[in-house]
Parts: sequence; structure tokens; C-alpha cells
Amino acid sequence: MTAQTPSYDSANVFAKILRGELPSQTVHEDADTLAIMDIMPRADGHVLVIPKTACRNVLDAPPEALKAVALTTQRLARAVKAAFAADGVTIQQFNEAAGGQVVFHLHVHVMPRHDGVALRPHTGTMEKADVLAANAEKIRIALAGG
Repeated sequence: MTAQTPSYDSANVFAKILRGELPSQTVHEDADTLAIMDIMPRADGHVLVIPKTACRNVLDAPPEALKAVALTTQRLARAVKAAFAADGVTIQQFNEAAGGQVVFHLHVHVMPRHDGVALRPHTGTMEKADVLAANAEKIRIALAGG
């Protein structure tokens, strides 16, 4: 017996950001995706890639949304690695509460990583706006090829 997946809740924080009801530090936007700074980063340069399509996670996402998110994730992974002179990149994606998902709109975490430096714990502490803005600008420059 399988549990039924709950329906999409359009009141989630990412849906509100997509509608312009909440602010975000955008680093990339195209017709299908949005990449924003995580306000509770586990590493400097931690970004989130979200589809503009309303879907909870990979379990209900249409194939075209998954493709768009994957391509944007790759682009952002390259950019954050360059922007922060990182040794690697951690990419995480969670599905449903039991899988660790907290916001129920498909999103992918992209975090630049340096050898020997652990991810910060998820404490719920929000980063200062000026730090997020500075980190976002570094990523925008890297995306532009600078």
C-alpha cells in the first residue's frame, strides 16, 4: 500500500517568490526556472534552483520541468564553483517530509564546496541581506562569463 502524495500548495514560500509576493536575491531567471540565494545558507554561495511550474517535487513534476531544473542546476553548479573558487559542488534535492523536504515546491540546493570544509548545520539562522547580495553578485558575474 502506498501513501497518497498531497496536492500542491500554492501558498508555499517559493510560489510566493515566483508571484513576486516575497522578495528574493535572484541570480538567474529564464522562461522555466529561477535561481535564488538560500536565505539560510549551508555554505557561502548556496543557491536554490526552482521550476516556474507548480510541482511539489520530483514525484509529481512534469518531465519538461525536470529537464529545465537539471539544465539550470548544471549551469549554476559551474557558476558557483567558479565564483567561490570551490574544489567541488554539492547538489541536494529532497522529496516529501520523510525524505527531508521542508518547502513543498520542487527545488535543488547547489552549494560550492572546499576541501576539508564541512557544510554549516541548518540552524534556521538567516544570513545578512548584504552578504547574500554580495554572494549573488559573484555568481551573476560568473554566469556572465566574468
